[in-house]
Amino acid sequence: MSRTVSKTDDSVSRLPVIAITCGEPAGIGPEIAVRTAWEVRHRTRCVLVGDAGLLRSAAAAIDGKIDLCAYDDGSAEAGGNDTLPVIHVPLAVPVEPGKLDPRNGLHVLKLLDLAIEGASHGRFDAIVTAPLQKSAINDAGVPFTGHTEYLAEKTGTPRVVMMLAGGKNDSFMRVALATTHLPLKDVAAAITFDSLKETLEIVHSDLKIKFGIGSPRILVAGLNPHAGEGGYLGREEIDVITPVVESCRTAGMDLLGPLPADTLFQPKYLNDADCVLAMYHDQGLPVLKFASFGHGVNITLGLPIIRTSVDHGTALDLAAKGVGHADCGSMMEAVKVAAYMAAASKA
Repeated sequence: MSRTVSKTDDSVSRLPVIAITCGEPAGIGPEIAVRTAWEVRHRTRCVLVGDAGLLRSAAAAIDGKIDLCAYDDGSAEAGGNDTLPVIHVPLAVPVEPGKLDPRNGLHVLKLLDLAIEGASHGRFDAIVTAPLQKSAINDAGVPFTGHTEYLAEKTGTPRVVMMLAGGKNDSFMRVALATTHLPLKDVAAAITFDSLKETLEIVHSDLKIKFGIGSPRILVAGLNPHAGEGGYLGREEIDVITPVVESCRTAGMDLLGPLPADTLFQPKYLNDADCVLAMYHDQGLPVLKFASFGHGVNITLGLPIIRTSVDHGTALDLAAKGVGHADCGSMMEAVKVAAYMAAASKA
């Protein structure tokens, strides 16, 4: 997918409305959220979800012309194109840039709750999440694994799929994951017939519905070196992956694989494909991040709402240096992709 949605109509009501949660307040989230929302304001209506005072300080340091206004009871038109609407969620304690304070952990979760609620009720076409610090939330006394798992729980979604997208021109690619944050020793056991089939069904469905791809083609990586080499290097391809691929083909999916992962990521395969399904985190993502880091997008598939995010963390070290050191490239791409997906879903 190399296209992005770009609308030139000046009517604010026709612009996609996207909630941006500002993430960890001591990180770069507030800055990149404000920078991006201001940059895209004539193409996409971004509603910032965060502490208004903190965002106002960031805005003043970025550009004195940036004007923030209160988001008015679900109205996307509040203030017009030259203001940024804000859903104010007050901090528990003041923030020192670059220094975590677990007392603000619940504040971060409140941002997510409000964005999820708004998207679920149609007030937002999508949500984009700035990075948060998992440790700060856990230190606040709330068990927290990550954005993806939290979104799944809050929306009652039994299975979601992590996808990262990025790159430039001919190197643009999408990589979805059959498993995510697991120790390598646990990966093989986690790849079952049912789980892999459900994952492929989610990827295929969302490529059609949320990306507008009529007949998506998905490349499926093998798990073992050389895709198992006929069973000499592992039987997962024979016992699980190939039967799933054949079952999904029978159901009408266009799949190629299982393919050896060390030769899959080359133009002769990628040029005719819409997505790669990697079996584990570090099988597919190093290639994608090499092609796109700093401008990649994290997408959660399978949710009843559209959610994208950045491909990096809170960058506390940059935040400690003050406004002006963060790169908002990934946040910009996350908003563009969310707007594209919103338009494709409506179409």
